[in-house]
Amino acid sequence: MARILCIDYGRKRTGLAVTDPLQIIAGGLVTVATSELFDFLQQYVAKEQVERIIIGKPMQPNGRPSENLQRVQQFVRQWQKARPDIPIEYYDERFTSVLAHQAMLDAGLKKQRRQDKALVDEIAATIILQDYMRSRR
Repeated sequence: MARILCIDYGRKRTGLAVTDPLQIIAGGLVTVATSELFDFLQQYVAKEQVERIIIGKPMQPNGRPSENLQRVQQFVRQWQKARPDIPIEYYDERFTSVLAHQAMLDAGLKKQRRQDKALVDEIAATIILQDYMRSRR
């Protein structure tokens, strides 16, 4: 089997998470500058077998698209054009940042570490991926 990769796309930073090759466990991978995301993913899929990519669909709590959705859609189109062999699909990301902060509190992380936005993005990507995997079962 191949991995599933998840993207929590942000204006400045993007959190990434990935499954193990058997798609049992989701874990944080890294947070990269969004301007470097496409190149990072190209390099990653060149060395790791990735079955599909899940990307958080930014929506407001009321179900309306958030301001970041256009940027996400633009990235998805760019990926689909360059790499049609690796499908990319949307998954609802509402409240994942809140859940990431709660997970950090539950883990007992100190305040300074909880304010690390890169870590929050990576944890949010992991939560999106875990939810996606749970929904497939």
